[in-house]
Amino acid sequence: MDKLQKTIVYWSSVALVVIFAVFLLVSINQKLNTAATTNTVSFSGEGKVMAKPDIAMVEFSIITEAVTSKAAQDDNSKKSQKVTDFLKKQDIEDKDVKTTSYNIYPKYSNPRPIIYNQSEPSVMPPERDGQPKIIGYQVTQSFQIKIRNFDKLSGIIDGLVSVGVNNVNNLGFSVEDPEKLKSEARAKAIADAKKKADELKGQIGIKLGKIVNFSEGFSGYPGPYFVEAKGMGGGGVSGPSLPSGENEISVNITITYQIKY
Repeated sequence: MDKLQKTIVYWSSVALVVIFAVFLLVSINQKLNTAATTNTVSFSGEGKVMAKPDIAMVEFSIITEAVTSKAAQDDNSKKSQKVTDFLKKQDIEDKDVKTTSYNIYPKYSNPRPIIYNQSEPSVMPPERDGQPKIIGYQVTQSFQIKIRNFDKLSGIIDGLVSVGVNNVNNLGFSVEDPEKLKSEARAKAIADAKKKADELKGQIGIKLGKIVNFSEGFSGYPGPYFVEAKGMGGGGVSGPSLPSGENEISVNITITYQIKY
């Protein structure tokens, strides 16, 4: 065998050894990973927190009508300014007041129907006398405000109507920092799961290794929820009763541990 053939045989042998070593490492790693995921035990935990709303959200509208668009807008602006001034006197900050929509609609006449003799079967049904015409304009400006002092809530709603608000659409309650409450519920759920894990270790004598999986779910997220604005916005209702209630946040978690031998 010449020198070239010996060199080829040598490097071929080296390549086979390297391939075998890589295969062996992959196989061992796969078995270790399989063991880490199959030899496991899971524990569930639940945490609950009662969320009491700290923000009231009120949605309302100012509706004005006039013969011309400009007159309707001017009238609406005057009423809007009265509302703004009233809210400032109630210590509502500018950041908690926003316009959600502003619309201008034409108002049309309703032409008189032409009455035909209904005793004759062949007669056509009533027709309209002429085409609808624009007879005026309606301006609707809608607002949303946040009220942080619930002691003033009833009086503010009653006061809004007295300064020109035509319609109170919705009253909702919310939590300003829901993530903080969710974190509190999660911490309770994790503590509950770890307590179960410690109890099981003592009962069946297993050793827990590292955490290999974690999952969570939650319900009762304290987003805004609205109550029916019945009786509000028509005027004549003084100091409506507006209970805010509470909302429960529940977090469920599952922790999976590797079992040590």
